[in-house]
Amino acid sequence: MLNASADVWRTTKVSDGMGGWVNTPVKVATVRARFSQPSAAQRTAADQTTARLTHVVYLASGVNVLRSDELRIGARKLTVLAVFEPSEPGTYLRADCQQTQPAA
Repeated sequence: MLNASADVWRTTKVSDGMGGWVNTPVKVATVRARFSQPSAAQRTAADQTTARLTHVVYLASGVNVLRSDELRIGARKLTVLAVFEPSEPGTYLRADCQQTQPAA
């Protein structure tokens, strides 16, 4: 049922070439996933300025996705709030994510 794919981006310290460091997002993987839709109440809230939508994303067991990573699907960017296994370990991972949606 993992019918979509997403790029996993992680903020990493990279040398700035002058002796310092810069935090920059780096693509670390592309993973198969299944995305839930936001609820109707959240879709209504999305009409407001910078609404926050929550999504549940299901991933294959054992993928390298961590809290604060970003899942990118086209122009959408979802920030991972938490990743955990269900009651049956080894079956899949669940990632609770948040998307900030600006007003048009």
